[in-house]
Amino acid sequence: MFGKRILILIPHPDDEVVACAAAIARARAQGARVFGVNLSHGCLAKNTMWWWERGNYESDVERRIAESVRVAEFLGIKMVSGNTQRAAREIWPDLQTVYGDVMQAMQQCAPDTLWVPAYEGGNPDHDGINALASTIKNIPVYEMAEYNFIHGIPHSNAFLGVKGNEIVLTLSTDEQKMKRAALQLYESEQKNLGDIDVRYERFRPIAEYDYTRRPHEGKLWYERFQWVPFRHPRVDFTRGETVSKAIMEFLGKRG
Repeated sequence: MFGKRILILIPHPDDEVVACAAAIARARAQGARVFGVNLSHGCLAKNTMWWWERGNYESDVERRIAESVRVAEFLGIKMVSGNTQRAAREIWPDLQTVYGDVMQAMQQCAPDTLWVPAYEGGNPDHDGINALASTIKNIPVYEMAEYNFIHGIPHSNAFLGVKGNEIVLTLSTDEQKMKRAALQLYESEQKNLGDIDVRYERFRPIAEYDYTRRPHEGKLWYERFQWVPFRHPRVDFTRGETVSKAIMEFLGKRG
């Protein structure tokens, strides 16, 4: 898992902390150079926000990006150019363009290992990036558990199922303290990060998924609040089947 030159594909700034803050520190301690690429700025698109919130949109985006810079410095990540003009929820519908961003990032840092989010139904953008990474065959790709809602229960830093090749990092007291400090640097996301389990981080070689199927048959993490009877900006009304369709269209173009 710890190559000499690791590139983390980061759908939204904060995923690098949720998934792998301690792993980054351990990799660097073993002499690895760790790179990251932000594939969005992490905020919702302006036209999806309440109208009274839109006046702060540009400052909100600038704040999230500034937080990402501070976290990269804190963790010792070298960031390469990605796309911080792209909003959250705009990765999975446009995987072909995002693939170009990933290839450009790989050219910049020449990684020998990729770290990517798992296909777990936590976020449609995460699932799309996992499928995208499955097409990269020239270097090892490891997936990282972030969060899922299997069996109707919130889980963080745990895979949907055990395949036998998982790498489980049990974080020391100091590592847990460091990870909490890194999470707190994303001040704008504290409402979403408070329940992250900092005791473990889990990795494994990217599994062979059937992307025609939802990550699991139950309600996905981002489907939890779709009972809301109106289009609340904070609720992602995307369906898992829709994400699978977009993924298969992308994979079809990749051959």
